[in-house]
Amino acid sequence: MKAVLCESYGPPENLVVKETESLVPDIGEVIISVKASGLNFPDTLIIEGKYQFQPEMPFSPGGEVAGVIKSVGEGVPHLQVGDRVMAGTGWGGFAEEVRGKATNVFPLPDSIDFVQAAATMMTFGTSYHALVNRAQLQTGETLLVLGAAGGVGTAAIQIGKALGATVIAAASTDEKLAYCQSIGADLTINYSKEDLKEQAKALTNGKGVDVIYDPVGDRFAEPALRAIAWKGRYLVVGFAAGEIPKIPMNLPLLKGCSIVGVFWGGFFRNEPQENADNFKTIVQWLEEGKVHAQVYQQYPLEKVAEAMHELKLKKVKGKIVFVP
Repeated sequence: MKAVLCESYGPPENLVVKETESLVPDIGEVIISVKASGLNFPDTLIIEGKYQFQPEMPFSPGGEVAGVIKSVGEGVPHLQVGDRVMAGTGWGGFAEEVRGKATNVFPLPDSIDFVQAAATMMTFGTSYHALVNRAQLQTGETLLVLGAAGGVGTAAIQIGKALGATVIAAASTDEKLAYCQSIGADLTINYSKEDLKEQAKALTNGKGVDVIYDPVGDRFAEPALRAIAWKGRYLVVGFAAGEIPKIPMNLPLLKGCSIVGVFWGGFFRNEPQENADNFKTIVQWLEEGKVHAQVYQQYPLEKVAEAMHELKLKKVKGKIVFVP
């Protein structure tokens, strides 16, 4: 089978596309013939040795796929060869075949195509876990989404609206903000030219924001936290802007707020049944049209470096999907 391989840490140009041996499932696993795989910001980190965990080399990046089950290992009674599925894999997805733990492989209805499903797994899995399990976002609350035009941001906007929240999208350009409004954002902040804290407070009539969804970090974290409401929940999702922020610890004290970590990879490994329950809702919402993964561009595997640079340069609105 063909696979994108990371053989040494470095930039996307170091990745190679090679023919490798077909995979054989271990106990509790399935092998999936990949029809589409989603590109996410962690993929750009894992190839440089900068992510929370590192697989043994050589490895293929790619943490979410959709496809058809090719083979089934022992101890997997609920999945069959030929089933259409979507899966969170951690890595390995930028290939024609990928190994998946059966606990994180979910049936895919015929009404949802493979590209849509591949763009859904990590972003909607992360955002649903963040907003429902971690923040317990309620109808009528306000949700501020930083990096709102990106993959997890667009998912958070739609999930926030499905849960009945007022959604404030924050991004770096007016073009991105117009895009966010087109998928449901109620209000916007351009944090490249507006004061994030002051605008967030103004848009909430001085009350502050109930829930902050932050996949960006860096210099945006502290002003966002200063705009949080009493008993608000600040979701630490990632650090796409670069630096891991250092927060003055008097702020959560004065605000009576919570700073809550969100690591979907750890969640689906430690709480597989709750993750499965989440995806039942996500798939139902996809079928009902309540949410829709925003696909920016499709690429073949051979253009992995080009696609990763598009993502790193923050040109992407929504998700890039590879189609082997």
